[in-house]
Amino acid sequence: MHVTEQLGTTGTNASDAPPCQRYDDRLGEAVALAARLHSSQSRKATDIPYLSHLLAVAALVVEDCRDEDTMIAAVLHDAVEDQGGLTTAERIRNQFGGRVADIVLECSDATPEEGQEKDPWLVRKAHHITKMSTMSEDALLVSAADKLHNVESTLFDRQTEAVGPGVWERFNAGREDFFWYHGKVLGVLESRIPGSRSVRRLRGAIEELAAFDS
Repeated sequence: MHVTEQLGTTGTNASDAPPCQRYDDRLGEAVALAARLHSSQSRKATDIPYLSHLLAVAALVVEDCRDEDTMIAAVLHDAVEDQGGLTTAERIRNQFGGRVADIVLECSDATPEEGQEKDPWLVRKAHHITKMSTMSEDALLVSAADKLHNVESTLFDRQTEAVGPGVWERFNAGREDFFWYHGKVLGVLESRIPGSRSVRRLRGAIEELAAFDS
């Protein structure tokens, strides 16, 4: 059964949605920090600046949650995992507060200090799937947006002649493990935050991507 059939028509009407709100300088400071921390980082096997992913995730999060702390955490969600571990987490806590730092830590499947190696991919992902059962709703919304952007980007590249099946060579794990992980994540997300826009889109993106090479 497709996720939209499971969820029914209980979505929020436009008239019920909270009004747009202004965001203060903290959000701009978070974007600036992310741009500095990830300045030398690009998307896997591309020359696309990594900042594009962080901004895309934040844009998806704001469709589900207009809370500024959650948006800031979305912008910084990979900072601890990729750029300095717990030292960076403390920097985020000091600059943006404990709630932002806690969301970022929940979304991180590793906290290596600079120069340290991460645990093997499968170990990290299995641990993250287990952790998702107790993650806060805010962290789950960020995680859903993160997975959606990753899957949709992979789908786009799989559809192009320039990349095609070679897209699977970008990942530490192969195609089978990619779908195992994202299927497990989707199951948790559909159980815990079924009304999320990102979650509703994620199932369709995974199914469309899986249709290739099948």
